[in-house]
Amino acid sequence: MKKIKNNVLFLLYTVILGAIVGAIVWAFIRIMNLGIEFIWDFAPSHLNFPLYTLCVCVIGGLLIGVWKKKFGDYPEELGTVMGKVKKTGRYQYNNVFSTIVSALCPLLIGASVGPEAGLTGVIAGLCTWVGDKLKLYFKEVEELTQIGLSATLGTIFHSPMFGFIEPIESDKEVVLPRTSKIVLYFAAILSSFGVFFLLGKLFGGRTGLEDFEAGKIEWLQYLYAIPLAFVGIAAGYLYFIFKKLTFTLENKFRKYTVLRATAGGLLLGISGTFLPLTMFSGEHQISEVMNNAETIGAVMLILIAVVKLLLTNICIDSGLKGGHFFPVIFCGICIGCAMSILLGIDAVFCASVVTTALVGHTLKKPLATVLLLMIVFPVKLIPIMLFAAIAAKFIETPKALLTK
Repeated sequence: MKKIKNNVLFLLYTVILGAIVGAIVWAFIRIMNLGIEFIWDFAPSHLNFPLYTLCVCVIGGLLIGVWKKKFGDYPEELGTVMGKVKKTGRYQYNNVFSTIVSALCPLLIGASVGPEAGLTGVIAGLCTWVGDKLKLYFKEVEELTQIGLSATLGTIFHSPMFGFIEPIESDKEVVLPRTSKIVLYFAAILSSFGVFFLLGKLFGGRTGLEDFEAGKIEWLQYLYAIPLAFVGIAAGYLYFIFKKLTFTLENKFRKYTVLRATAGGLLLGISGTFLPLTMFSGEHQISEVMNNAETIGAVMLILIAVVKLLLTNICIDSGLKGGHFFPVIFCGICIGCAMSILLGIDAVFCASVVTTALVGHTLKKPLATVLLLMIVFPVKLIPIMLFAAIAAKFIETPKALLTK
């Protein structure tokens, strides 16, 4: 009886923790969106200044560099956070405030990164702190931080199944937790997502990716999936080439924290001045690309994607840190729309295959890749997306291009 009572009580704590995670994610995204609206909509409308983008990015990069020099190089990348949690079962929580500020500032100045890296670091620290407190009453709290990360990812990307699978899928297999732990995972994920959705309805604010419907696809068009998948994988190779380049430069200038961040801001400002779609995470610009692809043109779409793949790595390695999921998805959709124009076939079909292959090649987790992208692309394309994701996994990235 006592064991049942403890299990029910621990489940309740997990649900509450999930609700707190959802509230934190909502608050972070809401503050980010309000800040972006002020800096990039309100202020420019009252200032007639042609170099506004460049000045905001350079000054922002400088301030971020000064902040990082004083408080540390946070946030850590998603892979680093999850690696520490898997290895030790915990994540440090003595720098939560500096992580929040460091994660928010690059997003405010339009860096080509997503919010997931900073949020996972904050939530992992919070869950570790909660776990330390609950150890006084419960013995099995080792996976609490992992559960919190799953809830965070599921909420940010509006995909509870992606939040569950991504942390437990390795490049070799999916290692499911025990049935009792699965209940805790989904209790936290659904609680987090529910609170996030409720707060969004009550007070506004949103994140996540818009979904698109494919037109009628002839059977012969499915043959294009093979070359389209290779185009996505080639874009994945390009991503790793850029990552290797920026990582090498970061190593050479690592001690020059302020200079690196300022240089990153300068390059961001130059890119944003000439190619505005290369700025920000790309999450809210996806619909603009899908709706205006032919107007933008195939060559320009490919150029935007290539520059954004480079810019994302520049931002991360210069100190304007964040996640790479949203930017990479945006790049895949840009290239997919360009291929649609060149081949004369359905844009959503092309975008789904290219994006899945690109994300799958960078993530090396086919199931997580498809679960993430099925919120964007129609269910009927899941089989072809699985093909692209599996192909992307088994075509290995040369070790010379890997940074860690």
